[in-house]
Amino acid sequence: MALQVQVNQVPLKSSMAPVPAQSASSSWRFNKQSVVCVAGDYGFSSRVLRNRGLSLRVKCSSSDATVTTTTVTVGQVTEVCKDTFWPIVEAAGEKTVVVDMYTQWCGPCKVIAPKFQELSKKYNDVVFLKLDCNQDNRPLAKELGIKVVPTFKILKNNKIVKEVTGAKLDDLVAAIEGVRSS
Repeated sequence: MALQVQVNQVPLKSSMAPVPAQSASSSWRFNKQSVVCVAGDYGFSSRVLRNRGLSLRVKCSSSDATVTTTTVTVGQVTEVCKDTFWPIVEAAGEKTVVVDMYTQWCGPCKVIAPKFQELSKKYNDVVFLKLDCNQDNRPLAKELGIKVVPTFKILKNNKIVKEVTGAKLDDLVAAIEGVRSS
């Protein structure tokens, strides 16, 4: 069984060989960034390294494994999709996360987009994400309960704590301030 581990698209070198395991688990250490990856029963596991702002996902099969890293970025808006949304939210840890659910054809979405970008520069302790509620991301939009766009979801510790519907900048700012101060 092969396990290929990459951190930030850099393969772990043989000098960073697996450390001895006490059970059927395998462990790797990447000392440069203090990233530890553990694949237990060769099933799916996800490790979130909150202090480093990284999320590692390990998926092992009989032939190989895939590890992806997710970096949480503040000071800008990050476009997400159904595959990257939850890993980024998890990697944000205790940071406030604001998600703009929009569509390409929505007029109010286009009007508030530059203001949302400005907010991302103003709040350096908040993670700002954008999710295009297109056909590809429809399952995630449904999971998040999106009925109208734009909708802004504010998350803290992987949970939705506030919602603002419509292009209401003042309501959005008040919601962000409220969650940040709690």
